[in-house]
Amino acid sequence: MRTKELQIFVYEYNNISELPNEDQGLVLKAREASSKAYAPYSNFRVGAAILLENGEVVLGNNQENAAFPSGLCAERVAMFYANANFPDVPIKAIAVTASNTKGLLDEPASPCGACRQALAESEIRFKNKIRVILDGTKKVQVLQGIEMLLPFVFKPESMK
Repeated sequence: MRTKELQIFVYEYNNISELPNEDQGLVLKAREASSKAYAPYSNFRVGAAILLENGEVVLGNNQENAAFPSGLCAERVAMFYANANFPDVPIKAIAVTASNTKGLLDEPASPCGACRQALAESEIRFKNKIRVILDGTKKVQVLQGIEMLLPFVFKPESMK
């Protein structure tokens, strides 16, 4: 038997003003996207903003449906739009924010497992790490690569 230690590196900031300007702008776009989410059932609005390598910014937000789980998360809405409209352009970064009936969350909301796997697929496809920015009003977390969120990612070679 062998033991293997995993390390997850997370950069934490007190608020978005401590982030580089490019990341601040991306977080503000994610906040804008969250305000347009369709979340009549949960009142939990999530916004995602993706920065592509070509400088384009793509927005997405959660889309709920009475026939749960027919809705879709903000991260995958943004990512699938990016892949459909810019199929050969890698994702450089994604910012994710969330709010409820009281406003923006103090602590960052982390992507669900399905969104983590979809983002991992993009990293594998383009052979580049995606910077993940998780927004909260009292804490912002930045991770370099999806493996910091999903250390045992399912990879295409797993199917062989």
